[in-house]
Formats: sequence, structure tokens, C-alpha cells
Amino acid sequence: MDIKRTIGNIEGVVVGDHFSGRLDVMRAKLHQTNQKGISWLADVGDGLPVADAIVLNGGYVDDDDRWTTMQYTGASEGKDRDAETGRLRRSQSWSYVDNAALKRSYERKYPIRVIRGYEGDKRYSPPKGYRYDGLFEIKAIRTGISKWPAPDGSEIKICQFDLERIPDVQQSLTPLELRVAEMIQEVEEQAEAGEERYPQVRTMAIRRLIRSVATSQRVKNLYGGECQLCGLRILGPDGKPHSQGAHIKPLGDPHGGPDVEPNILCVCPNCHVRLDVGAVIVDEDWSIVVRADLFGAPMLPMLRTKGWHRVHPDYLRYHREWWASRGDHHTAS
Repeated sequence: MDIKRTIGNIEGVVVGDHFSGRLDVMRAKLHQTNQKGISWLADVGDGLPVADAIVLNGGYVDDDDRWTTMQYTGASEGKDRDAETGRLRRSQSWSYVDNAALKRSYERKYPIRVIRGYEGDKRYSPPKGYRYDGLFEIKAIRTGISKWPAPDGSEIKICQFDLERIPDVQQSLTPLELRVAEMIQEVEEQAEAGEERYPQVRTMAIRRLIRSVATSQRVKNLYGGECQLCGLRILGPDGKPHSQGAHIKPLGDPHGGPDVEPNILCVCPNCHVRLDVGAVIVDEDWSIVVRADLFGAPMLPMLRTKGWHRVHPDYLRYHREWWASRGDHHTAS
């Protein structure tokens, strides 16, 4: 298989693209292999290995995923890990080629493609397969101590990497998303120069447009356009369903919600507004609670879920607590 390798964005692949398995990830030129966590290639200048991508898929207990930032654990040779438990038998080494390549990308300030797998943190991982989540920058590296000791009880030293997602304008976006991202940057620059009278209003309105259409579309396709809150299914003249992907924990400031399947509901336009203004919330037992007078289709007694879609309770809790601390006339996003 002839695969041209590169650092950074991959032509034809955009943030939010989903892949059924690791082989598909490799065929898309996102990652070097269909097994390892760290991908690397020979740098153009000196031929030394530099990392271009990582897969975050629950491989190590010391990984800490926080969506826009993460603490990633380096790699170990197969003989250094227990085949059944995945626990390390001995400390990791910075000289191991995978770790050395990721360290060199940190030193050379190369961006890293991040692919999340279905076995990672349930708040951010796809329910199945793998999802490309964009470019990250390695902000710091260190030698840390694993939460799990060696079989003999001694400390296990690990290679740790702190990564942070880079701005949207540097991500692999669709042409429309790229233009919108550029507009946001222009507005913010105007605000800094004192040229824009209402910069925050415009910036918030534009930023709402930058979302991974692919991620929301997968959820909407699963439900066939049927609203998870009221059960309504709206069909257009062409017979196609019309629905919207609503983020339970809103994107952007001050919420910082992630654009992932466990944070998205398939809803009708009315229920999208109801969710956004706190007119309805979902309780701990998944029952739908009406907090304001509603007109139109009545709410279902329980949030409807289907197939692989698993809504994470952390996002529902955030939504409840946000509106519990505010009046009924505020806006969530």
C-alpha cells in the first residue's frame, strides 16, 4: 500500500470524520499503523523519526482526556506490558523510538493529529470505531510516576505528554467552516483594535456555525430525524426528515462543551430552542422535566435513546445545574 506521509492536516479529511476501524484510519493517511498508539515518520531534513499522530483509546491508566487538553502516556514495547491486563512490567524509556519521535515533535513544534477510539473516556469517545478530532500541540513533556506499580511493587516511570488543541483556523475544516473561522478571527482583531462596536455579539453568532456537521449528522441519521425529546418527525416536501443536532452542554464560552456524540441530541427545531432556554431538562433517571409552559408537541416521559447512541450523564447534569442556578428567561448558548 503506497501511503504518502505528512505532518499536519490530511487533504480530504476534516475534523469529526468517523472511521469503522484502525485499518480505515491508516488508509486515510491519518496514522502509520493499525495497532500502535504513536505514529511517526522520518523528518525531511535529517531523517530522524518525528511523530505525526496519536490514538487515544484507553491504552494506559495514566491518560487524562479533557477534550481540548489531554495528558497522554508514551509507549512501551510489547514485552514490557502484560498481555491480559495491559499493565506495565517496567518503566518506559525516552529512547524507545515512539517516545523519542513524540518528544522530537515537541522540540520541533510539530502539530499532532489526534484520533479518539471507542475505548477511551466515555465523555469524549465515539460509541464505536474511531473519530478524527483535529490537530493538537504538545505543550510540555515530563517523566512521571504511574498510578499502577510494577508487579514487584516498585515505581513505574512513564513518559508523559501534555497536548492542547490548536485554534480552529489551523484545523482541517470544510471551505465554509474555514471562511467562518477566518471571520471570527477578523472580528476579534477588530475588537482588539477598537474598530468593532459589538464584537462579542457577532463573534458568538458566527462561532455557533463552526461545528462538526459529520458528528451531528451521524446522530440524526441514527434516529431518522425523530426528536428524542418529543418524538416528532418532520418531513420536507421531498420526504426527507428535518431535525437538528443539539449540544446538551453548549459549545464555546463559558460552557466549553465538546462536539461529540455523547453530548448531542437529535431534536426538532422547537425542542432545540426548549433545550437551549432551559424550558426542558433531563433528570437523573432520564425523565424529561418541563420547567415552563410549552405549546406544540408534548414531551415524552423519558429521553429516548437508540442503538449505539449513549448520552453521557455528565452533560445532562451540567445542563440541569446551569438552569437551576438561573431564571427561566436566560439563554444557554
